[in-house]
Amino acid sequence: MGSNGTPGVAARAVGLKKTRAAARPAKRRLVVPAAVVVGTLVLTGCSAETTAQWKRLGLPVGASDRTQAMESLWIGAWIAALIVGVLVWGLLLYAVVRYRRRNQDAPRQTRYNLPLEVLYTLAPFAIIGVLFFYTVEHGNQITAMSANPAHTVNVVGQQWQWTFNYRETVDGNDGVWETGTVENPATLWLPVNQSVHFNLSSPDVIHSFWVPSFYFKLDVIPGRTNKFELTPTKTGSFAGKCAELCGLYHSRMVFTVKVVTPEEYQAHLKQLAAMGQTGTATGGQDASTIPGTGQQEGGK
Repeated sequence: MGSNGTPGVAARAVGLKKTRAAARPAKRRLVVPAAVVVGTLVLTGCSAETTAQWKRLGLPVGASDRTQAMESLWIGAWIAALIVGVLVWGLLLYAVVRYRRRNQDAPRQTRYNLPLEVLYTLAPFAIIGVLFFYTVEHGNQITAMSANPAHTVNVVGQQWQWTFNYRETVDGNDGVWETGTVENPATLWLPVNQSVHFNLSSPDVIHSFWVPSFYFKLDVIPGRTNKFELTPTKTGSFAGKCAELCGLYHSRMVFTVKVVTPEEYQAHLKQLAAMGQTGTATGGQDASTIPGTGQQEGGK
């Protein structure tokens, strides 16, 4: 008790502690409802498109026949990573709590634990083996090519745009082409639900042909023709880009893929023929040879 009849320092401290202790349960009771309300608002505020993208773990909407295999591999890899992560963090937290320091005595020393060492030696091999199996299985599906694709397009990636050669007979002409510039990017036209074989080449440096919605990307390497095949399954316009740093205007090496009906596709090829864009466009000087050697692509 103080000299003026007020509670002393010790009494006030005890009273303050009791007040704070009484306030804690009330605060805790408010935290849970608040978290529920905030979580509900966040979830209900998401559009159906955003929710669907979460289910795909960030992948865009697929637009080719290779999307199912790639999406399955992508999501499966994330699930495997999540399982491993939860297991590792669980073991870490268990060790922190179970073997926390309780006194000043030195803990019992163990030279080795054979079962544990066998476990953490074999477990990574088992994980790698499973991932390797599914990677090869899905990779074969993604890179599969048919003997007789419906269409063939020769793609030339050059600094710093794309050239597309449609290898079809159009109005008596052996192929038509279109190309882009840094100011006016190219547009690749493809028919929906028809297989397309791509041949990729470059006259200068390594580029990378990538259409995110097709779930497929392949490098374009000088002196070598890389090949792949897919079938567009949805009409519309899709973004394409170079995914390999190729020089000053790498960021301008973008293009648009326009998937249309077969009738619209043939009409576009006829339009290119009428504009005089027939034959083969190499996309640059010596585009079909290995720079500095004069050898044809694929030659030795």
